[in-house]
Amino acid sequence: MKIALDAMGSDDRPAPDVAGAVLAAREYGIGIILVGDEPKLKAELAKHATAGLDLSIVHAPSAIAMTDHVEAIKAKRDSSMNLAIKLVRDKHAAAFVTAGNTGAAMAAAIAGPFLLGRIKGIKRPALTVTLPTATGRVLLLDVGANADVKPEYLYQFALMGSLYAEKVLRVNQPRVMILSNGEEEGKGPQVVREAYALIKSSPINFLGNAEGRDISKGSADVIVCDGYVGNVVIKSSESLAKVLIGFIKSEINKRPIAKIGALLAKPAFDALKALLDPSEQGGAILLGVDGVVIIGHGSSDAKAIKNAIRVAKQAVEGNVIEHIRAGLQEAQTLA
Repeated sequence: MKIALDAMGSDDRPAPDVAGAVLAAREYGIGIILVGDEPKLKAELAKHATAGLDLSIVHAPSAIAMTDHVEAIKAKRDSSMNLAIKLVRDKHAAAFVTAGNTGAAMAAAIAGPFLLGRIKGIKRPALTVTLPTATGRVLLLDVGANADVKPEYLYQFALMGSLYAEKVLRVNQPRVMILSNGEEEGKGPQVVREAYALIKSSPINFLGNAEGRDISKGSADVIVCDGYVGNVVIKSSESLAKVLIGFIKSEINKRPIAKIGALLAKPAFDALKALLDPSEQGGAILLGVDGVVIIGHGSSDAKAIKNAIRVAKQAVEGNVIEHIRAGLQEAQTLA
């Protein structure tokens, strides 16, 4: 397996991108194709022990900046993002990973000069992440690809999320819910109510409406919503996690005796920090695209890049594209 990495994607490119690729190649035993400014990438690779690792470079003369508009995808055909997508399109790589401009990455995958396109029948792709819960993790989609949705989009999000949870995350009979402002069937805006009816009438293991509190309670394995709401949810969750960890540290440092207790509780605190650390997630998978596409935070460090590559590896191994294709065909047959 080879993964194409936009090595000029992160805010601090290419240092964390290259370091994360080295970690991933070493830990997962897969090939990483680093796409970007070749002299800069070689200089970064020279800082790491890479003997025996499957790391290669494809030179890209330009890069998409965080401040670029999505139109830059067509203007910068030779960008690292475009050329990495091209590697997937031409079957030289099994997946594409970037910590670059989210809008541009989605545009490159769907409408760029080397586009992968959507899986036939999928109306809109959805950005998908997992969040920690009281009982494990929950898959949330969409978290930013579609601010405005139609009922059939939410239905397809539910279908794709259920298949991803089952085939990649290995969840048996994933419990699916739709995010609303009340648990009763008639709650929520019209688009949610109509989507509720579509999902309810499908073979999906649908439990109904989820309220905001259900996300962290672990009431479902998959929760669907529009990208506007989903983006607010994940950013609020990440901010709250940082505030809680900071508050705990501050309160412990105020009390000398508490510092002794903190030493004894360090394994528990370390486990909590790891659970809430966004870099453990790595990146969001863009479900619905005819190819594995993972988009991470611009602020990604080496650990986050490594984990984004892990998410890509798992999606490829789980054959998620073919499962979505088959699941959609089955749903259309049953409709």
